[in-house]
Amino acid sequence: MSEAPLSPEDAALIAAATELIKRRYKENRHHIAAAARSRSGAVYTAVHLDTYVGRASVCAEAIAVGKAMAEGDGEIVALVSVRHPRPREANQDIQVVSPCGICRELLSDFAPECRVLVPENGTVTPVPIATLLPNKYYRNP
Repeated sequence: MSEAPLSPEDAALIAAATELIKRRYKENRHHIAAAARSRSGAVYTAVHLDTYVGRASVCAEAIAVGKAMAEGDGEIVALVSVRHPRPREANQDIQVVSPCGICRELLSDFAPECRVLVPENGTVTPVPIATLLPNKYYRNP
């Protein structure tokens, strides 16, 4: 799955998501943050919106991509998601996590050239979204 080592821009993307979740973490409300970088270099961050009715929850990745598109800057080239641990968890480190399946579909549709930073063998690795969603479904193949 490995593609290339992290660039300074990728490290900054992780830092942006990490800083956001440190500021906005609230148990049972916001535990995931995402940061998306557009081709222009702008970074868009967002937090996960957890709800009591799970189907109404919205992932941070979707909100970050939506923010970029709302600003007319929708060509996303890199994205990272980070998770804040719950207070009772032994490991209190904020960690990079892989996007859920729905977010993989969303990124594949709206950012098909995107590289996603994912955990792999104890490190963070950038991989093409197509690697995370092989054999993608298309309406008109």
